[in-house]
Amino acid sequence: MRRILALLGLALAAAALAEAVRRLTAYEIADHSMEPTLRPGDWVLGLQGQRARRGDVVVFEHPLRPGFEMVKRVAAEAGEDMGRVALGPGEMWVLGDNPDAGSVDSRALGPIRTQWLRARLLVRYHPGPVAPIR
Repeated sequence: MRRILALLGLALAAAALAEAVRRLTAYEIADHSMEPTLRPGDWVLGLQGQRARRGDVVVFEHPLRPGFEMVKRVAAEAGEDMGRVALGPGEMWVLGDNPDAGSVDSRALGPIRTQWLRARLLVRYHPGPVAPIR
């Protein structure tokens, strides 16, 4: 019986790992808006289907350009107030880390719908050593 339970546990762990790997997506950073956290030419891994929280770096679809993906940091979540904008359910406020790069973010686009979220970025894996994204 113990052997069967151990095999069942191993099978469940393998299935969970396979599902996580299936949800990983690689992205190449194309502009300077997230410097110094991410630079053009960096390759990162994101996990699809994750809830984004304040401080997370995320990939989302541009609201006015279907198919065009952007990388920004979540500055506020639903229920928070960003000056004159109160975020409603299913909304987040995103900003680039580099204010001098002319980042197109929520200051220009307004609140971003969580339905446009593609992935939460986890690690930078190229160039150099693997490093968590914070």
